[in-house]
Amino acid sequence: MINKPKRILAIRLSAMGDVAISVPVIDAMRKQHPEIDLYILSNTAFAPFFENIEGVKFIGIKLKDYKGLKGLYRLYKELSIYGFDLIVDLHNVIRSKFIRWFFRFSGVKSLVINKGRKEKKALTRRKNKKLVQLETSAERYADVFRKARFELILDFKTIYPNGVDLTDKVKELLGSVETKKIGIAPYAMHTGKIYPLERTDEVIQYLADRGITVYLFGGRNEADELNNRAAKYSNCITVAGKLSFKEELQLISQLDVMLTMDSGNMHLASLVDTPVVSVWGATHPYAGFYGWGQKLSDAVQIDLLCRPCSVYCSKPCYRKGDDEYACMKLISPQMVIDKLNYYI
Repeated sequence: MINKPKRILAIRLSAMGDVAISVPVIDAMRKQHPEIDLYILSNTAFAPFFENIEGVKFIGIKLKDYKGLKGLYRLYKELSIYGFDLIVDLHNVIRSKFIRWFFRFSGVKSLVINKGRKEKKALTRRKNKKLVQLETSAERYADVFRKARFELILDFKTIYPNGVDLTDKVKELLGSVETKKIGIAPYAMHTGKIYPLERTDEVIQYLADRGITVYLFGGRNEADELNNRAAKYSNCITVAGKLSFKEELQLISQLDVMLTMDSGNMHLASLVDTPVVSVWGATHPYAGFYGWGQKLSDAVQIDLLCRPCSVYCSKPCYRKGDDEYACMKLISPQMVIDKLNYYI
């Protein structure tokens, strides 16, 4: 047990989705314990997640500027001027471990997330899987603060509690004609998380035939491929490379529904209270990384003895040949469309 701190540094450096999941917890801390000075250390790019949470101080860094042990020690020295009396490590990776170790040598205590590796291993093992809902990442983050004797109730709705002022770029993309609007983010980091693109095309065709405006989301490196895909359909617009991160959040907040993989875009939509239909293959919502506030019934997935085979989809598929990634291939476009139809 530690004394209740007054100035806290919470660390979550990456990835986008994981940082997004921390937002409901940080929001709850500020609203329910406004007497605490709360600072967030993360990638500079993720500042828009926190800018509407009153009283939160965001410390944005670029990790490439703090390479190696010397770089992390320099970061520690820069952080030490704030006078923190508790470090809350929501990441627990090599970088964050070194940062909290440096603080420990100067007498500052730290608390660390329990990632639940044992139960996640049981969920994803090849045989005799223990297929049960694990504690969500948001609750795991909240538990770290609870160790410091802070009671927390997570009741977050949106990063835009007072509405959002759209930029001219976003307004232009939305247009003046009232239509149903759907965002589709067809990519993810790993193959086992990506719904076959030719089947995504069938979903887009279905939507385009009904006059629904479709926005395609992706990285700048995917812009050309998305532009080629969008050109095949009416009312289909590529967003990749056109908007800032902050503007993408604004656009997503105006959509009727978002179709994503198990990827960062699922979490972006969750932060702006936009419904998400998500497609799951090698991974599973039970691992605790489902979008905040999203309905589990909106997850498109099939039951196979082999899934989930991984928490992050970092393992190759057990199946070979035409049967490889059956977890995605056996999901029909109609299964996805049926979920989307509820919102359109």
